[in-house]
Amino acid sequence: MSTRHFLSLLDLTSDELHNLILRGIELKEYRKEGQVVDTLSRKTLAMIFDKSSTRTRVSFETGMTLLGGHAIFLSPRDTQLGRGEPLPDAARVISRMVDGVMIRTYDHNVIETFAEHSAVPVINGLTDLLHPCQLLADMQTYFEHRGNIAGKKVAWIGDGNNMCHSYINASIRYGFTLAIACPEGYEPDPDILSNAGDRASVIHDPLEAAKDADLVVTDVWASMGQEEEQKKREIAFASYQVNSALMQRADPAALFMHCLPAHRDEEVTTEVLEGPQSVVWDEAENRLYAQNALLEFLMS
Repeated sequence: MSTRHFLSLLDLTSDELHNLILRGIELKEYRKEGQVVDTLSRKTLAMIFDKSSTRTRVSFETGMTLLGGHAIFLSPRDTQLGRGEPLPDAARVISRMVDGVMIRTYDHNVIETFAEHSAVPVINGLTDLLHPCQLLADMQTYFEHRGNIAGKKVAWIGDGNNMCHSYINASIRYGFTLAIACPEGYEPDPDILSNAGDRASVIHDPLEAAKDADLVVTDVWASMGQEEEQKKREIAFASYQVNSALMQRADPAALFMHCLPAHRDEEVTTEVLEGPQSVVWDEAENRLYAQNALLEFLMS
């Protein structure tokens, strides 16, 4: 059987992704009840970080511990990867010693090259192109609060970035429609968008995109590595803030999500972030359980 990787949501089927939601919820309940789940006993996950993170590191490292396994944190500064070792060589070596590899990096080609030469499953912890693990948590969170998201409307407000790309892929696998509101010049990758067909569309007007939405999602205007564009982006995205006026355009039962960390009163007001429709803290917590379900699926 060939090695399964998780570089994109499209690497798994809709049924597999739905089962991950159910398993994530089950693992969450087990932990609340104090039950021990050691499905990854004696298994080791190598975690390679080119990009720093709070939620990704804590959730994967804690997750491996909860499943009875072990996680190793690796940064370029501490390994030969930071001294010019060819990526295919590193993949061959590391994958002979561990049971899975999670990589959080910039260039998506890095993770694809590593997976091509890895003997064990490789998980995309984030690239500049995609952030599929966050979508697992988001979909689990929606399911917990509102049930199946199939047939619902999601509004993406902001940059056509890696999170937007993963929401486009999610629309294909989970069966919802996606309205993307972004300024001109900040649209998502056209190939990723076209692959979704009529599931996803760009609507530059944020109020129109949010109309009757069941879920409203945003992200920071300038992602890691784009700090020099901050002022320029603040001007371009000034009318794309998620605030109470925008949320009032959505369905009264709509939820609000943000992958965090948030720039309060920039892309989202504190009123919305801390408001009754916001589920961002559940969403952040569910990174742990959704990824535990994924780790089990790939590594057990």
